[in-house]
Amino acid sequence: MAGSDKKEKTIFIRSDEEIDLIKISAQVLGKAHAEVAKLIRPGVKTKELDRVAETFIKDNGGIPSFLGYNKFPASLCISVNEVVVHGFPSGYELKDGDIISIDCGVKLNGYHSDSAYTYPVGEVNQSVRKLLARTKESLYVGLEKAVDGNRVGDIGYAIQTYTEKFGYSVVRELVGHGVGQDLHEAPEVPNYGKRGQGPKLREGMILAIEPMINFGKKGVVQERDGWTIRTVDRKPSAHFEHTVAVRKGKPEILTTFEYIEAVTANTSLMVDTQELTAA
Repeated sequence: MAGSDKKEKTIFIRSDEEIDLIKISAQVLGKAHAEVAKLIRPGVKTKELDRVAETFIKDNGGIPSFLGYNKFPASLCISVNEVVVHGFPSGYELKDGDIISIDCGVKLNGYHSDSAYTYPVGEVNQSVRKLLARTKESLYVGLEKAVDGNRVGDIGYAIQTYTEKFGYSVVRELVGHGVGQDLHEAPEVPNYGKRGQGPKLREGMILAIEPMINFGKKGVVQERDGWTIRTVDRKPSAHFEHTVAVRKGKPEILTTFEYIEAVTANTSLMVDTQELTAA
């Protein structure tokens, strides 16, 4: 779940034992995502996806991180097409050509994990599939900078420069964040910025890195429900997220897309990054 501008608080350094607990939470999260991925197809109501995720998380000893968070009414943020983040599950039926971002969090053993994945539904315009592929790639470009001694601005700069070279734009109002015993912790992790600026990264910091990349303009608006964020020009937006531990030399990705991609590998949901980024 994306954060927004707020007062900076203490940045926590987590022990290896705490990081192991987050990884356990992240395994349940990854499998919950896969249960949802099995159902994504034209004709499915988005509230059914939320029901499946909530049931799976609770059946596996977890607590849905989002449910009730600041009165958020669901276990999943479900954002379709021009909705960037924080969309509500509803009676909307997915349609051929839609894209859908599924953002989910799990609290287990006192620690949260947070991740998001955007899926094409059925036959999706090739240019939009490229947006998904390149946004996903930008996540890995950014998290490569989550190493001891770098700064938060190095992550944002990497994501911004990668995505803007394709003509996309980076959302400013919503950002990544620290995560641990609370769902949103310091520091904020923008998807834009300047190298060498922002809080210094230290081993043991836990970050939710989550590029939110628009096909058109960077501007967004908030709907009357107080949560849903959509693009100002109503063009599509993609969102991918991992929870990552800052390490020396190379970051440690705590969440996983492995279970999602075992489901999507032989379906039209698969985002083939090698094919789509050749151009």
